[in-house]
Amino acid sequence: MGRLQDRKAIVTGAADGIGRATVELFVAEGATVLAVDISPKLTEVFVAQPAVTTLVQDLTTAESAANIMALVQKMGGLDILVNNAGICPPALLSDTEDSSWQQIFDVNLMSMFRLSRQALPLLKQSHYPRIINTASLSAVVANPMMGAYTASKHAVAGLSKNMALEWGEFGITVNYILPGAIVSGITRDIFSADKAFHDFWVNKAALKRLGQPEDIARAMLFLASDDASFISGHGLVVDGGALISA
Repeated sequence: MGRLQDRKAIVTGAADGIGRATVELFVAEGATVLAVDISPKLTEVFVAQPAVTTLVQDLTTAESAANIMALVQKMGGLDILVNNAGICPPALLSDTEDSSWQQIFDVNLMSMFRLSRQALPLLKQSHYPRIINTASLSAVVANPMMGAYTASKHAVAGLSKNMALEWGEFGITVNYILPGAIVSGITRDIFSADKAFHDFWVNKAALKRLGQPEDIARAMLFLASDDASFISGHGLVVDGGALISA
């Protein structure tokens, strides 16, 4: 306990799944968190958490980063930025409309870039600055019906590496997590409705189970902690051993 004592964090995509679990774990470890999500249920989720400030915000708007940073200024600084918001509407590439492609990249990549750029001045002032981006196994492999998502997550890996390269001189570590099959807001209904899909990912994982949001939150905590102070530009696979299976 207390690995993030008195540190200040932003977590996007915080209303459910990985984001919610990350906020809860960070708070348990002593952090003060600004939780951001487009879903109005965000305020209900953290209503009883005094260490959590909530902001219902569409991250694709041009002013979203400035709105977030205005609240961060009231927190008195920033140490950790978790760019976790993401969407994955399924479609074959041949059926993907320009508008859908653009929306996926706006949420999964552009919002990450904008917020990281806006947060940079405050992170430079931190003694332990961290940026952690949520990618996916789709940053290294491809899956049918997920072409735009896959392209966006490959881009998240590239963006993370370049941010690590350019901002390392300020002591900022930048890493990205590649979750495997996690029961989250994006996947929960699919796993429940499609037994074959559920069983495929359970059997593909060496640990023979689906991942839970808490599995990823613990990886987020590690990368945010002092234990990861010399790790940067790294993609941490957290998939129960799915990627090693042919």
